[in-house]
Amino acid sequence: MIEVERLGLIAGARTLVDTLDLTLLRGQLWAVVGPNGSGKTTLLHTLAGLRAPDAGALRLGGRPYAGWPPGEAACLRGLLPQAQVDSFAASVLDLVLIGRHPHLARWAWEGEDDRRIARAALAAADLAGFDDRDVLTLSGGERQRVAIAALLAQDPLALLMDEPLAHLDLHHQLLLLRHLQALVQAQGRLVVLSVHDLNLAARFATHALVLGPRGHHAGAVAEVMTEPVLSAAFGHALQRVNLGGQWLFVPA
Repeated sequence: MIEVERLGLIAGARTLVDTLDLTLLRGQLWAVVGPNGSGKTTLLHTLAGLRAPDAGALRLGGRPYAGWPPGEAACLRGLLPQAQVDSFAASVLDLVLIGRHPHLARWAWEGEDDRRIARAALAAADLAGFDDRDVLTLSGGERQRVAIAALLAQDPLALLMDEPLAHLDLHHQLLLLRHLQALVQAQGRLVVLSVHDLNLAARFATHALVLGPRGHHAGAVAEVMTEPVLSAAFGHALQRVNLGGQWLFVPA
């Protein structure tokens, strides 16, 4: 669905990504992992079309990114940014309804179907009954879940998520990951998310992209998330241990 060809990303004088080739397909859940400053957010913003690549090419549905009108592209891919900023009061439902805008005709208002979709997205984020709450009264974790609900209401085929687990408690981290896993398996969505918890990444993802100072590694989780690759990326020795039949990465 998204093709990345010899992608290069630069921040200031630093090369974050060099000659990256990826084919991201529907029915896959990709975890992007790496240390701070390795380029995870820059990559997701590039995949979302918010910045142009410094080298290489990107295609969405076989068409170059530049060939897509913004509204049409927003129906196919959506981004959850890392930071949520609320400058004024608004109801939770109104914020989630923003996700429906790519599906509306020009000058059209949201209809009852849009409200139904938005409420279903709120329920999926464990926010049923929050419709009329003022977003400024919410906790950080609740606000993060509102942003997730807005992306779910947008209903794109590809969900690009920058640290979606940030601010979430363990229950809601697992709730979200299971929901994303269901979208991938049952509906053939594509999910690409950056995450710092290596064990949750290894447990739920089908594929991984590891970014580090020595380059990148991409492929199936079992092939990429290994002790040598992760230890080199994070600059600290990691061991894979078996706990009750489940493999976990722990610092050596």
